[in-house]
Amino acid sequence: MDEDRISRLLAEIRDLQRQQLQAQERVLENQQEAIRVQQTGVGRARKLLAAIGIVIAIVLVIVLLLLRYILKYYR
Repeated sequence: MDEDRISRLLAEIRDLQRQQLQAQERVLENQQEAIRVQQTGVGRARKLLAAIGIVIAIVLVIVLLLLRYILKYYR
């Protein structure tokens, strides 16, 4: 009877450890997916910031050229 009980306890411990291992594997997969999503978001943000920077630079150049033109011809 004692050996049967010990066998059941050991089997239960083994099963629980397998479940824990599976849960840890799922956690690692989820973390890897989260990292991929974050990297994608950062890449998109960098592209967007670069595009906004270019647009701002173009607008600034246009404003400076117009200001130069206005100051030159309307003094």
